[in-house]
Amino acid sequence: MRGRGIRILVVVVVVLGGLFVAADRIAVSYAQSKIADRIQSARGLSSKPDVSIKGFPFLTQVAGRDLNEVTATATDFQAAQGTSASGDGRLRIDKLTVDLHDVRIDSSFSSAVADTATGTALISYADLQQGAPDGVTVSYGGDGQVKVSGSITLLGQTIRRSVVSSVQVTGGNTVQLHAKTIPDAGTIPGLGQLVRDRIDFARTLSGLPAGITLSGVQATQDGVVVSLTGQHVSLTSS
Repeated sequence: MRGRGIRILVVVVVVLGGLFVAADRIAVSYAQSKIADRIQSARGLSSKPDVSIKGFPFLTQVAGRDLNEVTATATDFQAAQGTSASGDGRLRIDKLTVDLHDVRIDSSFSSAVADTATGTALISYADLQQGAPDGVTVSYGGDGQVKVSGSITLLGQTIRRSVVSSVQVTGGNTVQLHAKTIPDAGTIPGLGQLVRDRIDFARTLSGLPAGITLSGVQATQDGVVVSLTGQHVSLTSS
């Protein structure tokens, strides 16, 4: 009888454990969907982002209103961009991924504020070109650099130059392209500066969530990958 009782107890524990796991997974799925809905609404996204809440069990995290880690991935993110020389526009971010750490939530999951955040933003060369000056083309230049081409008209002659530009982050919110040298710049007086005025450009990303700053950038074959860091970051507030 004692052995039978132990077996029954084991079965009960296993069943209850399974029910707890099932309830935990249902709850985390619901929370992920609610947070994704809120992010889409707050950020004006064309499609629902993917939200993943890390850690198990989830229900104990909810009880403490503090999630260990949340990863949100959005595509077709439209960031505001501008320069000192031109008006504001929109710069499309192909893929934005943000890892939120120590996320404080409310009971309805409509508010989620992270103590710290890290992430990346991928800007394709086609989208970067859309934000470049008129007539300037942008592509991968190899070796972590960007190829930029542009033309100017001088003395009735159209002159086109292609350069390899470095890409860097300045001021925590600006992506800047700068050509190290201008080919054949010495053949015509002032040509180098005229070409540089066309080809060197910077774009300030001012549409990212509050608390996010740009910490680095790397040119890859797929596009420009911008590293992000942040403190007291909320993706669910507009």
